[in-house]
Amino acid sequence: MVSGLELLLDGLDFGEGPRWHDGRLWYSDFYQHKIYAVSHGGARETILDLGSEQPSGLGWMPDGSLLVVAMSARQVLRLDDGELTVHADLSDIATWHCNDMVVAADGTAYVGNFGWDIEHDRGHPQAATLAVVRPNGAVQPGPGDLLFPNGSVITPDGTTLIVGETFGARFTAFDLHPDGRPGNRREWAAVPGTAPDGCTLDSAGGIWFADAAGSGVVRILEGGSITDRLPTPQPAYACMLGGDDGRTLFILTAPGAGADRAGSADGSIWTTTVQHPGSGLP
Repeated sequence: MVSGLELLLDGLDFGEGPRWHDGRLWYSDFYQHKIYAVSHGGARETILDLGSEQPSGLGWMPDGSLLVVAMSARQVLRLDDGELTVHADLSDIATWHCNDMVVAADGTAYVGNFGWDIEHDRGHPQAATLAVVRPNGAVQPGPGDLLFPNGSVITPDGTTLIVGETFGARFTAFDLHPDGRPGNRREWAAVPGTAPDGCTLDSAGGIWFADAAGSGVVRILEGGSITDRLPTPQPAYACMLGGDDGRTLFILTAPGAGADRAGSADGSIWTTTVQHPGSGLP
């Protein structure tokens, strides 16, 4: 059961990496190069300005410091008490821009990347390797042969990582070993005809994901059953469950994803109320 859409905020160039944290929705804007936090009433605060760097995935360490994916630098940055440092360098693993990230409860981060230069060779996807970043910033290669590992979630018990493959039209699951290593790879759900982008897990085990190949968000269950489709006024690129009861689905939309979005200010954040509250991470 899904209610109608309501506009929360406009004026985005391209929103990405939404996270519900400390009573607000935090998100990155690729082309405004900033991290924002917005209240449920639409009041927005600038958290961080990265200058010329593009931010993407967000997450938090156990001590409350903020992790931010720096896309073109292929780094994970850490903001701690106002000081911004390089937490991890992913350039030996990421073969082009980095993108989304999910951070486990112990601070281990799982960071995806495009896999190849999509801006100049869109028609020939190449597989990518997921980066595993330890809490101390050490970087290790995770699973490979992923077709643009993008939005990802971790189940509430912390034992399963589910990775959306944008150009694989599927979600792939991994067991998380006690040391954070992903293993026991398996297909969680195939979603042919879609391009899974940002996603969020609910308490009933469903995943809501933004379909970058269409205009809307989709809810699926393990095995691939689709329970809900919700069209949006513009293409949807990310979504997150949050709000006071966890049942508000925040949806980030824009007319497109290319660099021509810079300065456009025509992207938006929409909200709707869904049946099951958010669960797990992010």
